[in-house]
Amino acid sequence: MTTITYIEPGGERITVSVNEGWSLMQGAIANGIAGIVGECGGSCACATCHCYVEEARLAALPAPTEGELGMLENVAAERRPNSRLACQLKAGPAIEGLVLELPETQE
Repeated sequence: MTTITYIEPGGERITVSVNEGWSLMQGAIANGIAGIVGECGGSCACATCHCYVEEARLAALPAPTEGELGMLENVAAERRPNSRLACQLKAGPAIEGLVLELPETQE
């Protein structure tokens, strides 16, 4: 299990355990985190799991694929340098304790 903290749009911090290998989108949905929609079910086709990764931890994550970068062009909220899609981030030891901030809107 990997501990991840999600900061919901209203500012509430929720820390949950996500099964290793699961996407952080799956972890959010399984734990009822407000602010993650995941309309496409995690296939990197909708951008409704947009999140902001704590900047100090960006280097610990795999680089976004061309597909993810393309979908980030379609996010509903402000795109920032630390924007990622939670469906493309997998739980595992390298991201233990990661904090994700969720935008005000996904649609």
